[in-house]
Amino acid sequence: MRTSHIFCPLPMQRGLTAFAILIASTAAPPVVAQTDTQAEAEAIVLRPLSFFKVNDLDFGDIVPSASAGTVRIHPDGSRSRTGGVTLAGDDGEPARFAGLGGFNRQVNISLGSNSIWITGPGTRMRVRNFEIGSTPTAILSTRPTRFRITSPLGNYNFPVGATLEVGANQAPGEYSGTFSITLNYL
Repeated sequence: MRTSHIFCPLPMQRGLTAFAILIASTAAPPVVAQTDTQAEAEAIVLRPLSFFKVNDLDFGDIVPSASAGTVRIHPDGSRSRTGGVTLAGDDGEPARFAGLGGFNRQVNISLGSNSIWITGPGTRMRVRNFEIGSTPTAILSTRPTRFRITSPLGNYNFPVGATLEVGANQAPGEYSGTFSITLNYL
């Protein structure tokens, strides 16, 4: 869970406008300093019968209240809430995994635990009901769920959402934890 404050940047906008007028009124061309910067490039080369994490599960920015509630990240990326929790902003995303198997190959997917605890500056919060973005969606558990790889190339990716239980008057700050997914090719 993360909480954040949003400030209206009106003083900054006024300052930028005055700066733009000052530049426009000068006759001499501005001196441009040349600097170098770096960017990263990444590639993942898959080996057959593998899978990897693409991104982490992120419940986004939320605001607690005097009442407990939940935040749910659906596998499609949408968020919903219950109880005394307010969703702030449009952030948050399901975890995403990808891999390479073989067309029509079956795989069993299971969790290391049906629920986990995430910790931060306040009382720990429980994450439960891990849901895979299959058709139809399915709740994952420690008991394997069988799927079939339908891509002719054997590649696949899948999102995993979950439900976060937020306590009443939950302390602001960042909370984190880990969960594991096991995939067995059959």
